[in-house]
Amino acid sequence: MQLGTGERVLMVAEPGQADGVVAPLRAAIRAAGATDLGVIAVRGTAPATWSTDFTRGAAGKSADQLVSYLASVDLGIMLPGAAPTDAAYDALQRILRDAPNAKPARGVRTVHFHWAGAYAPTGELLTTAPAFAALYQRVLEQTDYAALAKAQRDFESAMRAAPVRVTTPGGTDLTFRIGDRVVTRQDGNASAAHARGGKVLIDREVELPAGAIRVAPIEESVNGTIAFPDGTWGGVAVKGLVMTFAKGKLTTFTARTGKEGIDKELATAGPAGRSFREFALGFNPLLAIPDKGERWIPYYGYGAGVVRLSLGDNSELGGKVTGGYVRWNFFTDATVRVGGRVWVEGGTMR
Repeated sequence: MQLGTGERVLMVAEPGQADGVVAPLRAAIRAAGATDLGVIAVRGTAPATWSTDFTRGAAGKSADQLVSYLASVDLGIMLPGAAPTDAAYDALQRILRDAPNAKPARGVRTVHFHWAGAYAPTGELLTTAPAFAALYQRVLEQTDYAALAKAQRDFESAMRAAPVRVTTPGGTDLTFRIGDRVVTRQDGNASAAHARGGKVLIDREVELPAGAIRVAPIEESVNGTIAFPDGTWGGVAVKGLVMTFAKGKLTTFTARTGKEGIDKELATAGPAGRSFREFALGFNPLLAIPDKGERWIPYYGYGAGVVRLSLGDNSELGGKVTGGYVRWNFFTDATVRVGGRVWVEGGTMR
């Protein structure tokens, strides 16, 4: 966070989820010379020690009033359990969206500690479990943030200079370019200086554990096929789904089973559902898919070698697709080439 003297820091938390981290964080905030604004609780009953004059002043405000009230916050810390649907969380996101228009530029940002984010290989979100939380805590403590940041910078530089090609044994063969599109590097840097340089919302929304780069490719450059893992579309089990894209738009698709579910989901999604959204690649070796026991995808695919090829609205990434619909799709056996270099081979970082 690299807190500066006088920076105003607010925490948002669900009581009972991560209470043990609240007091040490607040002590560290004060020790850095920043202002501890207290903790806004979402759901449940908060410990009395969380409350301050500032948090009491936030109570009962409408959504718009809360945005104005929280506008003086420099850093919001979202602890496990807090979600975008919570009023304080939503207000801070609205503030982040407007941050590029602030004059002079402010280093307003948020930090998101997530204990959720484990996925099945088929793409279904798994219920948060102690084993997942324990892994994420170890990753927070042991990540080599300097090495992670360098690897992400190197990959971004490569993408700027050459086309990207993603293939899988199942039949994915997709190419695209990023040009001058924003590349968000989730490397754990939550400093004010980093936030001031942010160009899109997620540049100022720092996720922990860290690990992925995210980019909305130039839509017209996206061409080829995506062969999806078996999963659920429109409430129906789908197998053997292959979609073909031309200039970023879905042109045709085939599936062995579940076509009616795909039709239903795409009809509900509108034009965004037929648009390529995002390429994401995980870089954190500590978040790699476990090689023993039951296979699961840690933390939204932020682990080394995990690829996300997503559909839908990419406006938060600086893309041109709107409409609200978003579908993440995880690929654990992909090969990623940039120009003539292989960066990921069969799901393993080279």
